[in-house]
Amino acid sequence: MTTVDSPAAGGIAPALRRLYFVRFAFAIVWAALLVVTMSQLGPLGIALVVLYPLFDVAAAVVDARSSRATGSALGLYVNIAVSLLAAAGLAIAAASGVPAILRVWGVWAVVSGIVQLIVGVGRRKMGGQWPMILSGGISVLAGGSFFLGAAAPNPMLTNIAGYAVLGGVFFLVSALRLGRAAKGN
Repeated sequence: MTTVDSPAAGGIAPALRRLYFVRFAFAIVWAALLVVTMSQLGPLGIALVVLYPLFDVAAAVVDARSSRATGSALGLYVNIAVSLLAAAGLAIAAASGVPAILRVWGVWAVVSGIVQLIVGVGRRKMGGQWPMILSGGISVLAGGSFFLGAAAPNPMLTNIAGYAVLGGVFFLVSALRLGRAAKGN
């Protein structure tokens, strides 16, 4: 079992655990709302598509504040910038339709997945990070799939709902593993 190696890492684990539970709940609710809108590009659908990376920004800010003592916040700041750009790009892409949204979402998923991989690898000694590492890798693959899928005859936004659910499950598993790592101390 992986354990927390330093007092600084030990202080961040409970904060990350709470944040990961919140991210899980958000992803599930967000995906359900996106599916309910039938992936249409009405005002609610557009708001949901832009909201997801903005929530990612807020979560990364909370994470970065918790991570200051460990010195592992650089990747989180990169993620904040990338997700802010994605939110702006998605808002602009919404005027062009679902294919444009899928292309922007795909690029964002690839870049943020790489950042998540780097952050997760840097935190692996803390425990509970293997799901985050796997999630980052899957995000890279999914992002490529979204980008390529934008050229399909009838592209739909519901695929990104599945992506959000899977990401949420990885956050849940990571939160549970962080709890086990803390109990192992």
